[in-house]
Amino acid sequence: MFEVRRTRRPDGGRIATKRKGHRVEYRNLGNSGLQVSVVGLGTNNFGMRIDEAQSAAVVHKALDLGINFFDTADVYGGRGKSEEFLGKALAGRRRDAIIATKFASPMGDGPGWSGASRRYIMHAVEASLRRLGTDYIDLYQVHFPDANTPVEETLGALDDLVRSGKVRYIGCSNFPGWMVADAAWIARTQHLTPFVSAQNQYNLLDRRIERELVPACKKFGLGVLPYFPLASGFLTGKYRRGEAPPEGTRLALWGPRGQQLLSEQNFDTLERLETFASEHGRSMLDLAVGWLASQPFVASVIAGATKPEQLEANVKAGEWRLTPEELAEVDKLTRRE
Repeated sequence: MFEVRRTRRPDGGRIATKRKGHRVEYRNLGNSGLQVSVVGLGTNNFGMRIDEAQSAAVVHKALDLGINFFDTADVYGGRGKSEEFLGKALAGRRRDAIIATKFASPMGDGPGWSGASRRYIMHAVEASLRRLGTDYIDLYQVHFPDANTPVEETLGALDDLVRSGKVRYIGCSNFPGWMVADAAWIARTQHLTPFVSAQNQYNLLDRRIERELVPACKKFGLGVLPYFPLASGFLTGKYRRGEAPPEGTRLALWGPRGQQLLSEQNFDTLERLETFASEHGRSMLDLAVGWLASQPFVASVIAGATKPEQLEANVKAGEWRLTPEELAEVDKLTRRE
């Protein structure tokens, strides 16, 4: 049995929870009462880079370490495999896990196989529930904005799912700040369930969401769930200036898209950050994850893993809380002119 300790969030606001025997911190997701581990597990590798047995080993290790937030999507793993593997791995331990999945990405050809319309949502949620082997989804997220569907229709359908008990909370992903504000206003004025989270790309190299999305999330009570915390592996330091990406790595497989990350400006920033981390006796993984965990608006850092031992490093990295002075120094190191 775990002894529960409660500590104040860095912003002096909501309560964070720590379990004795675990190093993982738990934070409220936005203004909701849902508590998620500050380091989560992204499962887009399931069904692609690792098989069912390996996926189960990663999930079981995550649970043993105290990680409770598992992020997936219907499209991950080649249309459904990630959800299937995650559901099987959680058999018998469902109560210990918070499952976050997504819909809207294409799951087939034609207009009836993607989007955020009421018709599609009702099909998509049943398919995800079946693949996950559960009767409810903790956090159901719109993967991408759907320009063809009014947000009122999307929120109305999601509200029905919450009221039915099939979904507990709802969130958005890849939404700009103005869309978060618009959705919050519609939910408030039409008495619909509001979004409690926003999942967007956010890391030491890509801080664009700080301009508009983060202020909107703070105003309307959404927790931020950063994905690509390591900038697709660039921030680990395994890519070196003037050298081709190692064979089989994500940036090698991405081709021209990967080459964009391997810019001279990014390498300049990486080298400055490596020096900072070294001077503090830390690794780049510690800095990348710890910096995100030090942001009071971040609820959970979505970090992937293909091996159980990687989770130990992720959890350890999530323990570092940078001081205000250290955060200010990192701001200078990552500032783009």
